[in-house]
Amino acid sequence: MSKEITSRAKDYSQWYNDLIIKGELADYSAVRGCMVIKPYGYALWENMRDVLDRRFKETGHQNAYFPLFVPKSLFEAEEKNAEGFAKECAVVTHYRLKSDPNNKGKLIVDPDAKLEEELVVRPTSEAIIWNTYKGWIQSYRDLPILVNQWANVVRWEMRTRLFLRTAEFLWQEGHTAHATKEEALEETTKMLDVYAQFAEEYMAMPVIRGVKSANERFAGAEDTYCIEALMQDGKALQAGTSHFLGQNFAKAFDVKFADRDNKLDYVWATSWGVSTRLIGALVMAHSDDSGLILPPKIAPLQVVIVPIYKGEDSKAVINEKAESIMKDLRAKGVSVKYDHDDSSRPGWKFAQYELQGVPVRLALGLRDIENNQAEVARRDTKEKNTVTLDGISDYITNLLDEIQTAIFNKAKAFRDENIREADTWEDFERILETNGGFISAHWDGTPETEELIKTKTKATIRCIPLNNKQEAGKCILTGNPSKERVLFAKAY
Repeated sequence: MSKEITSRAKDYSQWYNDLIIKGELADYSAVRGCMVIKPYGYALWENMRDVLDRRFKETGHQNAYFPLFVPKSLFEAEEKNAEGFAKECAVVTHYRLKSDPNNKGKLIVDPDAKLEEELVVRPTSEAIIWNTYKGWIQSYRDLPILVNQWANVVRWEMRTRLFLRTAEFLWQEGHTAHATKEEALEETTKMLDVYAQFAEEYMAMPVIRGVKSANERFAGAEDTYCIEALMQDGKALQAGTSHFLGQNFAKAFDVKFADRDNKLDYVWATSWGVSTRLIGALVMAHSDDSGLILPPKIAPLQVVIVPIYKGEDSKAVINEKAESIMKDLRAKGVSVKYDHDDSSRPGWKFAQYELQGVPVRLALGLRDIENNQAEVARRDTKEKNTVTLDGISDYITNLLDEIQTAIFNKAKAFRDENIREADTWEDFERILETNGGFISAHWDGTPETEELIKTKTKATIRCIPLNNKQEAGKCILTGNPSKERVLFAKAY
């Protein structure tokens, strides 16, 4: 397979696909619209998952698991949620195949094995979970319930793209139940903060925290909070959502509790989630025309050591020194690999690890050891330095921290440079066409205007930033009064 990568300037979409495939993150599958996550890509997801899982548990949440299948009657119980996902649902109608009497060796659906009730393959789990919570909750003593699920979901997308939009994907979904509205709102914003901190501190990806407009809100929610990131092509990507569900699902499934005064009330709810689309965000936020650029904190492999030798005698000396360096790095919690595979030349290895975004590469030869030094290259800037072997493990751990910070700062500078204000419709269209990015503009607050802007330009309201500045203005499209600017962008 050719390792040549299409440039971002030539074809951004193909550049992205090249990095996913040639960087060995994922592959296409025999199931249309579904992907195979390869070991390197899954290791990246595991690192992301492990950090988030730890943060969830630190904030009092526990993991559980609920069925993949949702009875259609339960799915229909919350009308807005059902309507919002109806077009994306895969539905199980039969439970058995049988041999085709007219075509030996082929199988057909057994018409006698029709399910009494059709099952929806979960596009989201609110219905099955809230039906379960009804049996768990009787009193305020049973609250709060703070549960998270790591799972797969199916949303039958017609236009798919690896990691960004696939028919099946991996995610986590938190589902919590509370005695008061205030507790549920606090939970909603708390989990948004967890997502934002993870995106910025681990993914090195700056995000804007905000609330969605009614048109962009999660089906069945009272409010949807989100983190929005900006990709290098000027399009936005929703990187995580946290939903205040009010009492909608409690009412749909008749989940009541006796409060401290023994009065019955409906439970207050939240749900929140991020998915493997974060890997797509990571690729598009940082990578370049040479391959992936991965932040050290979540890279599957942080350091690779490549030996350069001639003859078995020099190989033995290099092996010994490499093993010593690896031992020191691993003692500091660094993920490191010594690539002494003789089937590939050092130059090929350099290119491969650059393509896969390994943050630090160390080249080690016999002459280097004799001079008590090694060549250290950083992936983000491609800068190379000759470094003394004395204390090299400390040098590398400091370098990893420096790379993490540099990647974030570069992405933040790009994001900040690409937030522009528009005060007229002409400005709005010009910025969208020539620059892209986030456009801060006044909107009259009506769903009709929002939909009309989307129809005219394909730009949507990404969010109304939290703690947004209140200022009088006029809607860019209608000229009607507006009290604040919101952020528009074209999005994935």
